[in-house]
Amino acid sequence: MPASTVLRDRAPQKVGLDPAPIAEAERLIASHEEAPTPDGHPMYGGAVGVMGHDGAVVARHASGWAVRWQDATTELPRDEWVPMREDTVFDLASVSKLFTSLVTVQLVEQGEVDLDAPVATYLPEFAANGKEAVTVRQLLTHTSGFTSWLPLWSKYPDEASRIQAVMDQPLTNPAGSTYLYSDLNLITLGVMAERLTGTTLDRLVHDRITAPLGMRDTGYNPADRERTAATEYQTAPPRGLVWGEVHDENAWSLGGVAGHAGVFSTADDLAVLAQALLNGGTYRGHRILDRRSVELLVTNFNQAFPGDAHGLGFELDQRWYMDGLSGPRTAGHTGYTGTSIVIDFDSRSFAVLLTNRVHPSREWGSNNQARREWARGLALAMPVDPRHGRTAWESGHADATTATLTAPVQVPARGGRLAFDLFVDTEDTDVLTLETSADGGTTWTPLPFALRERGTETTTDGTVSGYHERRWAQARADLPAGDLLLRWRMTTDAQYLGRGVLVDGVRATAGHHVLLDGERHASVFDPRGWSVVRRGT
Repeated sequence: MPASTVLRDRAPQKVGLDPAPIAEAERLIASHEEAPTPDGHPMYGGAVGVMGHDGAVVARHASGWAVRWQDATTELPRDEWVPMREDTVFDLASVSKLFTSLVTVQLVEQGEVDLDAPVATYLPEFAANGKEAVTVRQLLTHTSGFTSWLPLWSKYPDEASRIQAVMDQPLTNPAGSTYLYSDLNLITLGVMAERLTGTTLDRLVHDRITAPLGMRDTGYNPADRERTAATEYQTAPPRGLVWGEVHDENAWSLGGVAGHAGVFSTADDLAVLAQALLNGGTYRGHRILDRRSVELLVTNFNQAFPGDAHGLGFELDQRWYMDGLSGPRTAGHTGYTGTSIVIDFDSRSFAVLLTNRVHPSREWGSNNQARREWARGLALAMPVDPRHGRTAWESGHADATTATLTAPVQVPARGGRLAFDLFVDTEDTDVLTLETSADGGTTWTPLPFALRERGTETTTDGTVSGYHERRWAQARADLPAGDLLLRWRMTTDAQYLGRGVLVDGVRATAGHHVLLDGERHASVFDPRGWSVVRRGT
């Protein structure tokens, strides 16, 4: 993608996307604003979302209500409800951590900070109580050993004592030994950036990120409350309905400006930030990072902690909210108030979803399902064209299901060979099994097969799952003699999906004799839960 790419609105079809999954995602997002959860309330008051692909904004969504409740149980009079708009300003909560991280990476890029230097090099008081070896990189990747949170707002009397409490806090785990997501990591980085530059964090974010990128609606302590989405009705502290102020109590107690929370923004502004990173750190001619620094954002420094992949500040490859966009080079973050951003560098795509899920109460639960649905809508809109001919078989996109694709084949005494092409992009626990039956389907046996991907061949036990670079691979297996049934069985677990599994070009042979040609005789297949996908759709 050219570094000069500037977002423009285009219909999904104009950039090669299928509009149907996007429309379904929009329907689902809106449905959560009225349909009661098992606890009897909506998932959230309202939502604003943006999807982008290949330099184009392909979907905009605004639905529901920015303000609906006057307290934790009582709705406002109907004529006082405030509708969501595309330019509604949201409290980003922990998505704010990305802005602190970007400022820190800028300091690294400029030679002001060494990633592997002790934080105490730049912030001497941080060395207190055994933290002298904690590095800047460990703060950015949540491997510092810090506890996740402290009640700064209630336990300490003023801003100075609250910051000092973070500096004095001992480690819960030895530095580098454990992944533990911690607000204290980013509070510390914010203080470090202020100390090194002599400038407050809000000014650093403005001058170094939002102003150069033209993100006019992004910053701390918004001036226009009426444009913001309300969050929680709080009784401890007794703030009442939090509207136009940061929701996070610790950030509030630090004047609304903190390294871990406090940034407000719109979906459109976050789309610009996502595109700037996809451009390699620049937008409209204004560079906030060089390309090498952007690569650090999507480099997994947490390989010692499987499942907790992390670049500098950005989470990586987290299917629990990235769904079908997830991959080793998919970066993002969520916020407690109901916000999320997902940037898929490999497909040049992003999905921003902002909700006010804590309005009127944090006890109303999670919006992770909606986050996945929004990301999945964009992922499924990206077509996977058949490898052969105009059609291929697809296993479907539903949790907790089993889908089977079955075909008969008569293999002579000398045995035979099976070849097919395979596209796999699933959660590790959503598994495709190739199996055979010699008794008409009463019993089934896994059929080991070799899988060749980008010149490398591996041998499977008959099963395959996970991320396979979103590319077609070639599968080959030896077939035993007999009157067989072949079956591709796809089983998904209770939650989290990828883009699924496709099978194409099925061909069984014995020497020069063709036993099964799936391209010419598709009718021999019995698809239960599988469907046909066509080229260009």
